[in-house]
Amino acid sequence: MNRPDPDQLLDRLQRDEERRQRGKLKVFFGASAGVGKTYAMLQAARRRKDEGVDVIVGIAETHGRKETAALVEGLEMLPLAQIEYRGRKLGEFDLDAALARKPQLVLVDELAHSNVQGARHLKRWQDVQELLDAGIDVYTTVNVQHLESLNDVVGQITGIRVWETVPDRVFDMADEVTLVDLPAEELLDRLRDGKVYLAQQAERAVRNFFRKGNLIALRELALRRTADRVDAQMREYRADRSIQRIWQARERLLVCVGPGPEAPMLVRAAARLAASLKADWIAVYVETPKLQRLSDATREHTLNALKLAAELGAETATLAASDAIAALVGYARVRNVSKLVAGGSVRTGVSRWLRRPMGERLAERAGDVDVTLIRAFGEQETRSSRASGTALDDGARAWREALAAGSAWRSPPSSYAYATAICAVITAIASRLMVHLDLTNLVMLYLLGVVFTAVRLGRGPGVLLSFLSVAAFDFFFVPPRMSFSVTDTQYLLTFLGMLLTSLVISHLTSSLRREASVARHRERRTGAMYAMARELGAALTTEQIVEIGSRHVSEVFRARVAILLPDSADKVKQKIEEPDEKVTLQGEALDIDVGQWVYDQQKPAGRGTDTLPAAQALYLPLKAPMRTRGVLAVVMENASELAIPEQQRMLDAFAAQIALALERVHYVDIARDALVNMESERLRNSLLSAISHDLRTPLTAIVGFSSMLAQTRAGMAAPQPGDELVEAIHEEALRMTGIVTNLLDMARLQAGSLRLNRQWTPLEETVGAALAACKRVLAPHPASVTLAPELPLLQLDAVLMERLFSNLFENAAKYTPAGTPIAIGAQRIDEDGRPFVRVTVDDNGPGLPHGMEARIFEKFTRGEKESAKPGIGLGLAICRAIVEAHGGTIGAANRLGPEGTIIGAQFWFTLPVETPPAAPDVEGDIEALPALPPVAEGTASNATPTTNKAS
Repeated sequence: MNRPDPDQLLDRLQRDEERRQRGKLKVFFGASAGVGKTYAMLQAARRRKDEGVDVIVGIAETHGRKETAALVEGLEMLPLAQIEYRGRKLGEFDLDAALARKPQLVLVDELAHSNVQGARHLKRWQDVQELLDAGIDVYTTVNVQHLESLNDVVGQITGIRVWETVPDRVFDMADEVTLVDLPAEELLDRLRDGKVYLAQQAERAVRNFFRKGNLIALRELALRRTADRVDAQMREYRADRSIQRIWQARERLLVCVGPGPEAPMLVRAAARLAASLKADWIAVYVETPKLQRLSDATREHTLNALKLAAELGAETATLAASDAIAALVGYARVRNVSKLVAGGSVRTGVSRWLRRPMGERLAERAGDVDVTLIRAFGEQETRSSRASGTALDDGARAWREALAAGSAWRSPPSSYAYATAICAVITAIASRLMVHLDLTNLVMLYLLGVVFTAVRLGRGPGVLLSFLSVAAFDFFFVPPRMSFSVTDTQYLLTFLGMLLTSLVISHLTSSLRREASVARHRERRTGAMYAMARELGAALTTEQIVEIGSRHVSEVFRARVAILLPDSADKVKQKIEEPDEKVTLQGEALDIDVGQWVYDQQKPAGRGTDTLPAAQALYLPLKAPMRTRGVLAVVMENASELAIPEQQRMLDAFAAQIALALERVHYVDIARDALVNMESERLRNSLLSAISHDLRTPLTAIVGFSSMLAQTRAGMAAPQPGDELVEAIHEEALRMTGIVTNLLDMARLQAGSLRLNRQWTPLEETVGAALAACKRVLAPHPASVTLAPELPLLQLDAVLMERLFSNLFENAAKYTPAGTPIAIGAQRIDEDGRPFVRVTVDDNGPGLPHGMEARIFEKFTRGEKESAKPGIGLGLAICRAIVEAHGGTIGAANRLGPEGTIIGAQFWFTLPVETPPAAPDVEGDIEALPALPPVAEGTASNATPTTNKAS
């Protein structure tokens, strides 16, 4: 019976105590919306309520489903917190009320939901964590596409990116996960029956997200993610209870990679076996003290085999142990491996009795783990070739490798001289003590010398001292002295015991010395990782992160390091530029083009990789959870270290830490800038609102008085002095009124207090009203209207849409030469399976400045920075706000001529087409139909394309 480790037992007790104090989290997990997660959660809650548990519903999204709403009845509902956002009251889960009520169980639907601005937490899963910390149990729901690690995968499958996500650690900390599964066909039937969405929404969902292939892929992701979590729970349970026996609940293979030439063949066979079993597999190399003395060429075989395994999809690991069999079996039990794959060589003759094949020894000690032995192809032919004479070449090659290995690990000649001197010193001391001690006690002095020599000088000097000690003891102390002859045969046993003890002590001390060196090396790297993580956590600027990361990577890997960071155009460059024009990496040429490729492709390149291996440096992408933050360039003193998997994993870990720190600082800067912008925007809106309200009344009076004065002078027979001045006063008053109106409109749009008064309206009516209102502005510009026939009715706010067209017309008239035409057009289009009406306003002016196509719609942005033309840059911003409020999009682009020259600008926007209400069923009663509204002057009938001019 295996006794549990005390540290592990204490850790488990502490974790159990923490779990008892926290509430329990149960997640109802599904592949997509509509599989019945909320329904299953409510059913489970009702069963708990029948058991006497205090249950309340914090928030449950029924989405209008009668069956789900019926389950809510009878359960205590927690009132939603009403949070004001942009002039509207929105209901959110009331965390404070739940904490004050403190039930035993609370239901919180849609774990990935983003809370309204003004709530305590940004995300609902943060509310759930606070409930759990308060000791309250929580039932919640989540879809597979909302898991952070699978978000990109789901986006690639469905073509739709979900922005509300839950960190995987929140999902993994759940005490229980219930998979709510539904076949794809049954889910599609529910969708068509209106049990998931309303009819119009269901039709769009089937065309886009809810395709059968998407649902099958999402279902597989959900099943696999649940299986991975169950597998992790099972391994944790076995570790907590010190269960050594393998539970073969899931196939997992472990292939033993050795230093022999058959390692690549063994890896490929294991990959085929894992693929046929649809199992995960691990490639493991155990580096024993014997294998550490192998030549670089032999070690290269092993490293290439591990690299091949990683390329074939295996997880690789390198273990350090003196007993390879014990290390492999122990690692297999920890990872719950079901099958061990090893090479099975056949030995005959004396070699079989001297040392049995590794496969046989592994099978004896594997216990309940299945062992598969794979014989190398061509092994029989190899033995035959040795019999026919090629064995000489193989033997010579083996001797050369052995000599190379010996030279690689051989101690310097001075160590052997020191060993000889130590033997002479011990012999001199023993000659003085021999009158006081027995001969057998003098042996201890030589053994102490062997221990000291093996620890300080190495294995070779220790072995030399072992033989010298036996010879010196025989020559100087065993009678007859000063002779190697032995008269008493019992001393032969003393010599043999002394020699064997010395050799064993030398071997053990040398092995322990090597293992201690490896342990110190790994501890130093682990400490360096901890130190770098601690310093990066305290870094506040990008420059500090670059300095800290470069310093630690350089110290740990004895390498020259550079970090390339992107600029605003996503072009990588060194953060600290070199003084000369050629960018260098402390003496090595740094290829910026390779760094740019690594940044764009998010893949490593350079030395030690399959991409541009001739490069001097290794380039690693600094990949953070959201995006790649830069490139780490490393030039090692010993390039062969890059092939060691442990070195590569350590370097990847350093790169990941640097990337996380860069992303943290980036988002801290964004949050700080966003806070400053929000405060500035709030102050600016308040100021503009106050100024515009105060100016509106006097401006209205000025416009009225100037209009009356102009009309009075117009009624006189002869022109009067000052007529032009009165007209100019009237024009400027109208212009100032327009500016103040824009300020008021923008203030209302920003405050969210604008209410849309949507009505079914023909588009030509709105265009005609806007043309009539802009008659004075468009006087120098002939306006033509071309509307496609059979345009549908649109559900619009006619006043706001007239304002939208007026701003576009005024903008076109302001920035185009007098006499140039303005064209207005509209047609029906389809985008992503949805119908829209696309409206265009074309002019023949100088066009838009380069790069201003999107920025032109921002507030207080003008196409000409230093322009004498009046305006404050709010008209197009108001246009964008109006279009987005109607559910459309707006944009601008330059119109190009046949030779690519700019011939004007085009402003366009789209409005969604919805199904109008059915017309009244009136048979033969024409008078019962409502009269059509008159078409305003300057508009075009939508029956046939026409061209009108605004006078």
